Amino acid sequence: MEHVTEHTAGRLVRTGPVGMHAVAMGDDAARTAQRQARTALERTAQAEEYERAREAVRALRAAVRGEVADDAGARALVTMDASNYRRVPLAVVAPRDAGDVAAALAVCRELGVPVVPRGGGTSIAGQATGTGVVLDFTRHMDAVLSVDPRARTAVVQPGVVLDDLCRAAGAHGLTFGPDPSTHSRCTLGGMIGNNSCGSHSVAWGTTADNVRALDVLTYGGERARLTPGGEGVPERLRAGARELVGGELARLRTGFPDLPRRISGYALDALLPERGEDWVRAFTGSEGTLGVVTAATVRLVERPGARVLAVLGYADESAAAEAAVTLLPHHPLTVEGMASDLVPEAERAALPRGGAWLFAEVGGADAAEARAGAERLCRAAAGDAADHALVADPAGQRALWRVREDASGTATRMPDGSEAWPGWEDCAVPPARLGAYLRDFRALLADHGLRGLPYGHFGDGCIHVRIDFDLIGEAGIARFRRFSTDLADLVVAHGGSLSGEHGDGQARAELLPRMYGRETVELFGRFKDLWDPDGGLNPGMLVRPHRLDENLRFAPLPREPLPVVYGYPEDGGDFSAAVRRCVGVAKCRNPAGSPGVMCPSYRATGEEKHSTRGRARLLHEMLAGEVVTDGWRSEEVRDALDLCLSCKGCRRDCPVGVDMATYKAEFLHHHYAGRRRPMAHYTMGRLPLWLRAVAVTRTAPLLNALARTPPAALAKRLGGIAPERDIPPLPRAPFLRRWRAHRRTSPARPARGGRRVVLWPDTFTNHLSPEAGTAAVRVLEAAGLEVVPPPGADRVCCGLTWISTGQLDGARRVLRRTLDRLEPVLEAGVPVVVLEPPCAAALRTDAPELLPDDPRAKRLAAAVRTFAQALEEYAPDWTPPRIGRPVAGQTHCHQHAVLGDAAERRLREKAGLTGGLSDGCCGLAGNFGFEKGHFEVSAACAEEKLLPAVRGAAPGTELLADGYSCRTQLAQLGGYRARHLAEVLAEALDGPPDKERPER
Repeated sequence: MEHVTEHTAGRLVRTGPVGMHAVAMGDDAARTAQRQARTALERTAQAEEYERAREAVRALRAAVRGEVADDAGARALVTMDASNYRRVPLAVVAPRDAGDVAAALAVCRELGVPVVPRGGGTSIAGQATGTGVVLDFTRHMDAVLSVDPRARTAVVQPGVVLDDLCRAAGAHGLTFGPDPSTHSRCTLGGMIGNNSCGSHSVAWGTTADNVRALDVLTYGGERARLTPGGEGVPERLRAGARELVGGELARLRTGFPDLPRRISGYALDALLPERGEDWVRAFTGSEGTLGVVTAATVRLVERPGARVLAVLGYADESAAAEAAVTLLPHHPLTVEGMASDLVPEAERAALPRGGAWLFAEVGGADAAEARAGAERLCRAAAGDAADHALVADPAGQRALWRVREDASGTATRMPDGSEAWPGWEDCAVPPARLGAYLRDFRALLADHGLRGLPYGHFGDGCIHVRIDFDLIGEAGIARFRRFSTDLADLVVAHGGSLSGEHGDGQARAELLPRMYGRETVELFGRFKDLWDPDGGLNPGMLVRPHRLDENLRFAPLPREPLPVVYGYPEDGGDFSAAVRRCVGVAKCRNPAGSPGVMCPSYRATGEEKHSTRGRARLLHEMLAGEVVTDGWRSEEVRDALDLCLSCKGCRRDCPVGVDMATYKAEFLHHHYAGRRRPMAHYTMGRLPLWLRAVAVTRTAPLLNALARTPPAALAKRLGGIAPERDIPPLPRAPFLRRWRAHRRTSPARPARGGRRVVLWPDTFTNHLSPEAGTAAVRVLEAAGLEVVPPPGADRVCCGLTWISTGQLDGARRVLRRTLDRLEPVLEAGVPVVVLEPPCAAALRTDAPELLPDDPRAKRLAAAVRTFAQALEEYAPDWTPPRIGRPVAGQTHCHQHAVLGDAAERRLREKAGLTGGLSDGCCGLAGNFGFEKGHFEVSAACAEEKLLPAVRGAAPGTELLADGYSCRTQLAQLGGYRARHLAEVLAEALDGPPDKERPER
């Protein structure tokens, strides 16, 4: 009797006898019977899998002291790394120590559950994903245990972040040599697993060159201390490896390409007798398939006393690639390369002439020695280079290195906005062949109709590239497979390695026979079986791998765009495409104190789900519907987005422009559709309505008095307001009323050769901080501009508070009414000056994206100017009063993310306001910091940069904060009075700004 066999979740499932019955019942009935049989069997398999998972979780919770999480949210966060692949785990375990690791392995071994070690989740070949238990080392096992400056070694746990190790070593003038671009969030355990390298490998080698000893646990429970010579290796393992190596000496001595970035496969040649039976080197790069690292002793190198960055411009990419190897005799610390198509046009001005560049860093004992070395290198390169520049200033060097470090994300978007993906991220060839290889590589891309932006470690012959594969449609996936096969052959033809930095994982392991031959790959399998005969560690990676076109992370996403409110113009109107922007490089996991704004809630909590990447992963799984199953009603996504401050920092700081503030607003709109919202959405989300009512009824004094009475606590509780917060005092009269009263006695001054500008009466300036508006009018008029309110000034609004709470229907109504009133302004082309940064940002970005079919929204966005931008553009000859004081404070997060602050910095410089403002987010973020349950995170955000900067300011320092939220946060958390830049300038004019006039 015939049985039907189906592929279900990667397993072959026999569905039972159908042959004779099918003939009797007819084709339709037979198909129905088959479908019902399959459905019943799938349900049974799912039930069995569920019970197996529950049993494993119960046993793990009884065995380990660390956290064991199997909820949908925790599992969704680790379904992906920074690769094209996705696998859903049963549970996530955060072990506290090596004993916990051993206990977790024992449980998993007994139940036959696979185990995947995971660090920062930035691997780009799929090896940090798995279907069993994920061991998350970043929660607890993240310490630098010791630093020995005399021996130049450190002992670390696997979850320690590379930058943390370098800071600890830096106290002794030392550092860890390998430094991937993800150094602020990648872990040493992950670097050991992948044999990571980084930009300084021409000087200090790969991770394998810098590891001295490893403490390892096997899936079978054996403990091993790996060192050269193998004395701490269990005899079973050591004897088996010696037998394997002894029987294949010729193959191991001749079958591995000799190049600095040979990362692919297992380094079995390190076990040769003449290489000292180096078990550390043989294990490093094994991608968690052999054992689990619980501690590592690593080599440290002396940090140069000074560095100079030589930036060399070449005619094109091939010229730069061919020149890279000629720089190596001058002993540079780095030789990195990139072409102009990867560098944003605005940043090319900082680079010398050329179509491609090499970044060659030269070190020395002091600045003079470093500069002399860099000059020698430049002289040697003069015949090939079109131009060069030397950058000795550390800030200038950091700015240029950020361009390079962001490339892994930047390259994910082609110049036309289309998507590009990893998969062939880090092939390596002998450095002398790099130029020829790149020409052939470009030709191969063209043959397959693909595009990519190569860059990377030219001095080591290692190239990174993201390619515009279609990994969603069947034809595109088939082309991905054909191209991968052809590229593997091309790399091998040039004597190269399929992986030159990030490991094989699932992306390239299937193709290892093309590089090594089947016999050597069979040796890899025998080596794996020595360590892990049960096959429990990271199955499907490196040895007996999954196909490179299986487990693609886009497979479960919806094929048609979802109905959404925002236009998503950069993503073709497709919310799924917007979510796909996150490729997992995890720049949002930068720790507190890092440059930029993104991601304040992660910096405050240290939890993945409160990072931009974590939220994007949950949204991805919400769209996939397999782990997070409630769609827009998902509580897991809601809880993760709850601590998103909507600061928009990710819109600028994320290399691929993920805009979580927009995604949050979209999600909240759908999540609460037809349902009651939190009270804070009604109180603070509709704040303009309530403040306008107060202004009309003139009840501000009464409300101020009530805010100081005991019933205020009840009002806050009912309104969803944090009890720790004071209700800000309301001014006696709003700005517009003061302005009109002033105009009755002092008519508007006509522009003196300047032009008319409209001053936007945003809710915060008008109803909460009128002194900023009064000061702005005074300064703008002093600069020769005619300042007028917009038509219907009392009723215009940017919709910000509706947007931040996801009340998008209300936001669109507000914006449409505003555009109706502003039509005369838009027709006349009058600029609109907005004092409050988040309101300006909402008009610049949210308005056209919420109303993509209304051309007036785009025209309004184009008309918006900040206070400083208006002065610079429309009163360029005006000289502000010279104040001559230092400043402290913070650039508003929306200013940083959307508007830019270059004009503000130039205006402060002209006024003699010296020093800079900190970046970051103050933590109040409009309604966020006032909402119940957010106070602790709000205060932690302020403590990251803003409050320390203000506390440390010298006496007489002017405190600046153009955002009302920032000023309120400083007042409530520190008792500091900060002002808008307009207030400071107005005070310095002839006499103080106009005092509040009596109402009439």
